[in-house]
Amino acid sequence: MSVTRGSAQSSPVIDRVTALISPIVSDLGLDLYDIEYSGGILRVVVDTQPGGPEGVSLDNISLITRLVSREFDHSDPIPGRYTLEVSSPGLERTLREPRHFHREVGKVIAVKLDSPLNGERRVQGDLIAANEEGITVRLADKEMTEVNIPFSIIDRAKTVFNWGPAPKPGSKKSTGLTKSNEDGGNAS
Repeated sequence: MSVTRGSAQSSPVIDRVTALISPIVSDLGLDLYDIEYSGGILRVVVDTQPGGPEGVSLDNISLITRLVSREFDHSDPIPGRYTLEVSSPGLERTLREPRHFHREVGKVIAVKLDSPLNGERRVQGDLIAANEEGITVRLADKEMTEVNIPFSIIDRAKTVFNWGPAPKPGSKKSTGLTKSNEDGGNAS
């Protein structure tokens, strides 16, 4: 099921590609997060397993690219010319399927709606729940309002990464040292 209109696809090409890529990604202990085929570009997005360590290494991306390319050379699942792009979802990840929302409960998300909900077409707040019908977002207003949003009216959604200010050069925050580290003590 696709949440985002016109983005997630179910087509013979996507089905063939998914069948070929899933075992490769799974054997490496990763999760096939998303596949998109549009305009001659096949985007394959891989992530760590839910609950696993954060981040996919460049070595993993490179290895998956080589393995998938080799498999595609043998199977030829896509007619004509195409470009293969393999990446991780990144810090601000697109949320297109219910399983994507389930993974991100507890994080801040931004949602653009097809039709207004309580007079608003954009909602941002903490994702506090997700099920097969929709999501619940807690707004950062005085009342900490909780808004239930059905998937049927979500146009786009993504996580929001807080890009706070960088520490000043030479400060204790930028070096990672604390008073107990400097004194040789045990910082816990």
